Amino acid sequence: MPRRLAPLLLALALTVAAQSLAIFPLSEVKPGLHGVGRTVFSGTKVEQFDVEILGVLENVGPRQSVILARLSGGPLEKTGVLQGMSGSPVTINGRLVGAVALSFPFSKEPIAGIRPIEEMLRAEPARPPAAAHLNPFEYGAELPARASLQAGSDRLLEIATPLWLGGFTRSTLDHFAPQLRAAGFEPVQGVSGGASPEASRQAPPAPLEPGSMISVELLTGDLSAGADGTVTLVDGPRVYAFGHRFMGAGDTELPFARADVITLLASLNSSFKISSTREWLGTILSDRSTSVSGLLGRRAPMVPVSVRLRSAGRESRYRFELVRDRMLTPLLAQMALYSIIDATERVSGPSTIQATGRIDLDGAPSVRLDNAWSAESGVAQIASSALAAPVAAIATSGFPALAVRAIDLDLEISNDRRDLRLDAVWTSRREVHPGDTFEIFARFTGESGLEIERSACYNVPVGASIGPLSITVSDASTANLAEYRQFITVPPRNAIQLVDFLNGLRTSRQAWVRISRPSPCWTVQGETLPALPASMTLLFGRSTLAQFPGGRIAEFPLAGPDFVFTGSKTVQVDVKD
Repeated sequence: MPRRLAPLLLALALTVAAQSLAIFPLSEVKPGLHGVGRTVFSGTKVEQFDVEILGVLENVGPRQSVILARLSGGPLEKTGVLQGMSGSPVTINGRLVGAVALSFPFSKEPIAGIRPIEEMLRAEPARPPAAAHLNPFEYGAELPARASLQAGSDRLLEIATPLWLGGFTRSTLDHFAPQLRAAGFEPVQGVSGGASPEASRQAPPAPLEPGSMISVELLTGDLSAGADGTVTLVDGPRVYAFGHRFMGAGDTELPFARADVITLLASLNSSFKISSTREWLGTILSDRSTSVSGLLGRRAPMVPVSVRLRSAGRESRYRFELVRDRMLTPLLAQMALYSIIDATERVSGPSTIQATGRIDLDGAPSVRLDNAWSAESGVAQIASSALAAPVAAIATSGFPALAVRAIDLDLEISNDRRDLRLDAVWTSRREVHPGDTFEIFARFTGESGLEIERSACYNVPVGASIGPLSITVSDASTANLAEYRQFITVPPRNAIQLVDFLNGLRTSRQAWVRISRPSPCWTVQGETLPALPASMTLLFGRSTLAQFPGGRIAEFPLAGPDFVFTGSKTVQVDVKD
């Protein structure tokens, strides 16, 4: 299609939409006009409130305007603009002018910003998510930051989206609230209960109308999470809502359900609706800066998660489903695991967590999970973050065919420390010759004076180069550092390389011996090539190679698997003629 025709076709489409949907154009909006808004204040009944147009704020964004209005009627004089009202449609003389989308926090009056419906219908794509292959342990930073409600009452902000969390402990909310608020969500504990996946699949879709309340279902089952908003327009099977972005994710697939308002809670900061999720309705497919839109009756793919937790002879099982989203899936997985551990075991004081399981994938073999953590306090935070990290690496990989299909996890928790610290490393010989065998010894110390020694033998290959060998005994984190650096500097080139990287990470339930020499190794298209001959180096050319010092010759586990090993020490052995 010629580019010069695109604006003409868009204008024609908007003209047709204006005729069929009875749009009140922004060009006709003037101060003093009166309109009617629609939203839910109780149950599922859509009620009206009054709207007085105060003026139009132009260029609040690129080619974007906001209609400033005073709301009145119903409970609004007491509550002000409510969280959950985002998307409430406003009509003037029976024609749709836009949706309530912005407000002034701490305002004494219900002054709102209305997003023009013309901008909602022609929403341009949001900026795509951050580039793939970021540090998998920093996935929370990918959440799009928004202006905080704490910024003051002198700024017109997008109405915060209430995020209802069922099955989550109070400490979970306290721990993750800063990340959620930065993304425009206002976390609220334990009031809304998401329907179980089975129930939501059996419930038939019900018709919606402008002003109806919906909840974007991010997590369902034994734990639930839903974000509330209001429907602006129902155009056949397509639904427009919120009047602002949900997360600015662009094209997406997020299930949504009907929400039932239980009551309203007035607040000096920002009042909100207390709601409960009802039957499943459809899927949000577009999340742009000025609106979200989706289709009724369409199913969104979800990630089933099964967690079995064992402690002191007791066993608990949890089942829930997560949305498939590059930013939300790892964060919600971490929150769910943190809450499960917090609800079952203590999160302060000495503790040890051992985890095994797998992440099943579409388009690649499964990723194995096998690790352990032990510390005086904060183990739940460390374990939940580490277990969500491979989910984040997969979700942000940028490989379209690679997606998380299911997660199965076994956790075993004890209220004591089972960690051993590396105290000393030595070898049976300081000088060796090619073909010789020498022993490597390591001493570990633990709680209550516990002390153990472990040893292993290494045979120097015949024909080995003359010079020093570095013998490093370390924990898994230290041994994995080289791979982490390579992952960030030279990302995997395909899904199989990514899965191999994740499956190659070492478990902290063993100590690791790494034998290397100070010679370069190279990475070519994501594959590590140690001790590359000079002729091959010249053949590839430095422009296509990434160099990492300290070529690894051999690696093997030294001790385990009953403890969590920490620490790292290195000694040298000289290879002589």
